[in-house]
Amino acid sequence: MAQSWYKVDNVAKVFLATTTRRDPRVFRISCTLTQDIDPEKLNEAVRRTAQEWPQFQVTLHRGLFWHYFESTDQVPLAKEENKEPCAPLYVPERRNQLIYRVSYFGARINLEMFHAMTDGNGGFLFLKSIVRNYLALCYPGTLDHVPTPNSASEADLAQDSFKNFYGGTRRAAPAKQPRAYHLRGLRLPYDQLQYFEGHLSAKEVLARARTLGVSLSSYLGASLMLAIYAEMPAMDRNKTISISLPVNLRNYYPSETARNFFNSVYVTHTLTEADTLETVAPVFDAKLKEILHPENIKAQMDEYEKLEHMPGIRLVPLFIKNAAVRFFTHLEDRHVTAVLSNMGRVDVSEELRPYIRQFAAFSSCEGLFTCVSSYGDDLVLGTASALRSTNVLRRLYRGFAAEGLNVTLYATEVET
Repeated sequence: MAQSWYKVDNVAKVFLATTTRRDPRVFRISCTLTQDIDPEKLNEAVRRTAQEWPQFQVTLHRGLFWHYFESTDQVPLAKEENKEPCAPLYVPERRNQLIYRVSYFGARINLEMFHAMTDGNGGFLFLKSIVRNYLALCYPGTLDHVPTPNSASEADLAQDSFKNFYGGTRRAAPAKQPRAYHLRGLRLPYDQLQYFEGHLSAKEVLARARTLGVSLSSYLGASLMLAIYAEMPAMDRNKTISISLPVNLRNYYPSETARNFFNSVYVTHTLTEADTLETVAPVFDAKLKEILHPENIKAQMDEYEKLEHMPGIRLVPLFIKNAAVRFFTHLEDRHVTAVLSNMGRVDVSEELRPYIRQFAAFSSCEGLFTCVSSYGDDLVLGTASALRSTNVLRRLYRGFAAEGLNVTLYATEVET
């Protein structure tokens, strides 16, 4: 049984302080199977999975000095999809309810989670547990022996790794980040977001990236920079483009936590009209490798966490803390043009693969946010956009096609 309550982690405090109607800080991950979903079996699978993941069976509450999670006996219920992707989960009308949602449509299972509770790594583990339990119910005697993805202890899964691995490292003052170019143009009305799901061949993209001598993240990041630059007004083309990339800190620390454990880094570059993918991708890759050096990542993590260890900070009332977080987050956002989150390859037990077609991920945002994931040879770019114009994405995918890559693109409808 999970402990009755625990405080939110450092990243969660940012999400809680900065939720908006357009960006309720919700992410969605989905799994599409080969057969349509059986609602009864899915609900039984969700109930079984909830018992395996007690740290997610919580409600969120606001205290005088901090927010905290409290364990609940509520039983999650999967419903047929009837909301827009990434609909709010932490709003007054949902007070004292679970802060994740499971839905289904056709052969697809959707898991949506309030980002204050976990990050994409924890979310994918939870979704894979639901899928494993669902398929075991659909094929009894065939898949019952497949182990659950949840192999860590309850204590490890619930660990606040920011606090646990804080080392008090001091680093030299980082170079001042230039104010980045912000995507211009009208936003969609009614606080809407439009979602785009692009499918490419992972093998083809990796082969092209290797030809350029760069990583997949650098190839995609450089391609996005060029698409943005092509849509920049002439008077703004001397401005820096900054791509924010969330980094999974589990790759740097021995953590199995299912809570948030990531930092964001920024790759910045000022392009010229002479730039091409062949010139931008190596620069992007070199800058990213320097930023991702373990010493730099660990120093950044400690820098971010050290505020939690300042004397007296815990006794500051929550409304003051939230105001300060919103202010500094606004300052930080000035250094971001777009977000590219590479969530990596989604792996499942070999026995389950014949029953699974694909995975995808999205995150709500105020601008342009792309989540990258792959399953088998299917590389999926899930983009959320607050912009009326789709020109940046049109240029991005036309660039992929011009590179000889096979592209399939879907988009949600929006009211204009």
